[in-house]
Amino acid sequence: MTEHSAHTAARLYLCTDARKDRGDFADFVDAAFAGGVDIIQLRDKSIEAAEELELLEIVHAAARRHGRLWAVNDRADIASIAGAPVFHIGQKDLPLRAARKLLRDATVIGLSTHSTEQIDAAVAAAHGRSGLDYFCVGPLWATPTKPGRAAVGLELLTYAAEAVRTANEERVGGLLLPWFAIGGIDRTNVEQVLAAGASRIVVVRAITEASDPAAAAAELLDALDATSPAAIAR
Repeated sequence: MTEHSAHTAARLYLCTDARKDRGDFADFVDAAFAGGVDIIQLRDKSIEAAEELELLEIVHAAARRHGRLWAVNDRADIASIAGAPVFHIGQKDLPLRAARKLLRDATVIGLSTHSTEQIDAAVAAAHGRSGLDYFCVGPLWATPTKPGRAAVGLELLTYAAEAVRTANEERVGGLLLPWFAIGGIDRTNVEQVLAAGASRIVVVRAITEASDPAAAAAELLDALDATSPAAIAR
């Protein structure tokens, strides 16, 4: 399975810091993948480039063992050096077109969105030469991982689902643009997220703060399975 086909099948995406306070980064990453996480992104603004590259080697090794993907946030130079299969940017980070110039063609690139206008732009960007590969919608609820960022609410998920569905109908051959809900999602509210139109989620604390990361990931996957179209049809 290629990186591009693998990312379209991904449903559970985890963002984690370097876990300096716990000192268990390697064990944590391995456990998260073992529990069913599809993509792990290292996102830690407190570490320097050299340390980030060292930690990414750990993520890469674990991803290879489990047959999963890993991602770099914000820094295209680090993503390029590390050979990251997935690169994620925010609205104020490096523009998509510039990121494409710096990264290899096979790199999967994703974008954060926080409004209907940004969702529309993300859907449109999937058609261009720069080729956006996925986008995220959120934060759904206020979260300490994004201080100062206003919550967008569940209604934006419904908008995103409709925007992608419409684009699929209008484009010959369909539009393969996966999108993820993000922001304060955990086992207590994931059903609301899925009911609003999402089928893929990004989580942080739901797994990073769990006493058993593998079990926490498995529980979230169970929730995703229970509300999948196939499950609902049964």
